[in-house]
Amino acid sequence: MVSTLGDRFRMTAFGESHGMGVGVVLDGVPPGFPLSLEQIQSDMEKRRPGQSIYTTLRKEEDTVQVLSGFYNGRTTGGPLTLFIENADVQSSTYADVGHRPRPSHLDYTAHVKYKGFFDYRGGGFLSGRMTATMVMGGAAAKQILSSLGVQVYAFMRAIGGESIPREPSREEIAQNTYKSPVRCPIPEFSQSLEQIVLEARRDGDSLGGIVECVAFGVPPGYGEPIFDSVESKIAHAIFSVPAVKGIEFGDGFAISGMRGSSANDEFYVAEGRVLTRTNRNGGILGGITNGMPIQFRVAFKPTSSISKPQKTIDLNTLKEEIITVKGRHDPCVAIRGVIVIEDITCAVLADLLYPLIENANF
Repeated sequence: MVSTLGDRFRMTAFGESHGMGVGVVLDGVPPGFPLSLEQIQSDMEKRRPGQSIYTTLRKEEDTVQVLSGFYNGRTTGGPLTLFIENADVQSSTYADVGHRPRPSHLDYTAHVKYKGFFDYRGGGFLSGRMTATMVMGGAAAKQILSSLGVQVYAFMRAIGGESIPREPSREEIAQNTYKSPVRCPIPEFSQSLEQIVLEARRDGDSLGGIVECVAFGVPPGYGEPIFDSVESKIAHAIFSVPAVKGIEFGDGFAISGMRGSSANDEFYVAEGRVLTRTNRNGGILGGITNGMPIQFRVAFKPTSSISKPQKTIDLNTLKEEIITVKGRHDPCVAIRGVIVIEDITCAVLADLLYPLIENANF
């Protein structure tokens, strides 16, 4: 197991889906920072299960408890430990998956790796429930970044192949994304995405989605090529989020079909700052930030746990069988994945920009 992300701003996750709860330990949180627990709770509300028919029907309060590292309204400089309890647990619905793995689920690979001792209930310590730890830790990082002028936003770009019809403005992303039950920043299009999610749920099926993330205010010159480039660090964290299958920066794969004259981001100077007229490279050149917004998109696969009958095998007999998955699962995990991508990106950027954090006066 590797449960820690980061070098200087480090986030260590612990717990499991059907255990007592899940939590995160943050090392590198500067002393004296006026951390708002209300803002952390606000981000947890954006991820919390059971909020609408567009997500899992499992209901958890996800009230954040502070176990260490916080006193009299400010961080102490010691490990900041945040924890939420598991309350709405229904383990009986997972009785079959221990020996009849769900197609495209981790049931089989975890069974092999952990020699048959893996706690498969709700996905155990590899569950999507663990993304709550990423939100808790990233929400704390987000506040520190904000004090440095860095703002990070994520939003839903597409669900089930249906994409938003235009580019949203920064203001639309900030104001509208979390007002939409499917995290769509364009209000007049949200209902279309809501409808296709409901159709998939009625069919006992699921959908994938594309989440876009943009970080504004990141200064130029950060990143450690070759192997700790900005893309490397972000991609490493993003692929730690369950159900993520792809990532692209800037124009991504589309840039491969352009000529250099179209793909290149030309430089200019405005108010003493070096900027680029376009941002096809997503704010990163040679693995180093260039001062433009860091921009990337993340592909989530459809939820593997669906109620449609599917073929599997019995691991005890090695015979083919049919499985119909029970339980309360998201029809589109990308929806709750929006805040996860936003906050885990904040954790990565806090590590990347740690010299600024270290020298800041809070």
